[in-house]
Amino acid sequence: MRLLVENIGELVTNVAGTGSGGPLGLRRHAAVLVEEGRIAWIGPSRYAPAADRRLDAAGGAVLPGFVDSHAHLVFAGDRAAEFAARMAGEPYTGGGIRTTVAATRAAGDAELRDNVRRLRDEALRQGTTTIEIKSGYGLSVADEARSLRIAAEFTAETTFLGAHVVPPEYADRPDDYVGLVCGPMLRAATPYARWIDVFCEGGAFDADHARAILTVGQAAGLGVRLHANQLGPGPGVRLAVELGAASADHCTHLSEADVEALAGSETVATLLPGAEFSTRSPYPDARRLLDAGATVALATDCNPGSSYTSSMPFCVALAVREMGMTPAEAVWAATAGGARALRRDDIGVLRPGARADLIVLDAPSHLHLAYRPGVPLIAQVLHNGVPQWQ
Repeated sequence: MRLLVENIGELVTNVAGTGSGGPLGLRRHAAVLVEEGRIAWIGPSRYAPAADRRLDAAGGAVLPGFVDSHAHLVFAGDRAAEFAARMAGEPYTGGGIRTTVAATRAAGDAELRDNVRRLRDEALRQGTTTIEIKSGYGLSVADEARSLRIAAEFTAETTFLGAHVVPPEYADRPDDYVGLVCGPMLRAATPYARWIDVFCEGGAFDADHARAILTVGQAAGLGVRLHANQLGPGPGVRLAVELGAASADHCTHLSEADVEALAGSETVATLLPGAEFSTRSPYPDARRLLDAGATVALATDCNPGSSYTSSMPFCVALAVREMGMTPAEAVWAATAGGARALRRDDIGVLRPGARADLIVLDAPSHLHLAYRPGVPLIAQVLHNGVPQWQ
């Protein structure tokens, strides 16, 4: 079947040098032909080829689907009371993760699967067509393996985060827990994971433990990601660059050396403004990273404790309002930037051969994503070329 998307007000391709739109590759009076789940043709609407079906964008902007490269969707329970306490002035320490671990361990597979499906569908309605899903709320061999097995039912971008925090039963034996993560847990997780990640922060895992875990994961064939420099300055960003990680995530507290390291590497700085919103913490300085030449991505960090949002449009608006990004930079970071953070070149871009993941806005321009925060602007989503609402 050939589907033609027509009557597009503004087309964001993310192909630099296309049209007149700089890195967004903006085009006017364009149409997009989709065939067998891929982009088959993009060009002036007056030259559009024949198609079996047509989708009228009604003058709205068309963008690549959002790529959410950092999310924690496999969990049970609720931490609304913790959120309320933070809004009343309590600081965020990351300690509430253990509350979710207890609830997740007690939940059955069906409950966990239903929650992932609910959140994945919620994200899709808001334009997210690719989502990374981490484990990290099981923290036992069996629970980490089942978390990843469930996550793999919903995405190819699965991440083993057995090193989220040290669970209570290993509180006095952190070295033993690192040994468990590097051995039996990794072996159980690897069949279901593409990536490995570590929460490298005070109160979680130090640089030596993180390096040991990530190095063993690399040797097992997993790509590297790293939670780095969220709660304070630390070694995480430079460790990520040292190991050739695809992404260093959070990047809230950066030294000049950290910024220089990111700018001189292929490691993407993935910023998660939903976490700062929900924890009343300082926002990352995206402007500083961009001006230095670092590659920046935006993601939701969707999780029940520190960022319970699945909305990439919300993160785009926060990045523009609070982090010094232009609307164009934020849209690129939420699409092409996320693809870079996953080391993918078939998503986050609209060009012939790319996956036909795109969104149609009920607005004439990408600017409205930041201009009209909180407004449901996603009129239609194509995922693998299939319209999600008829």
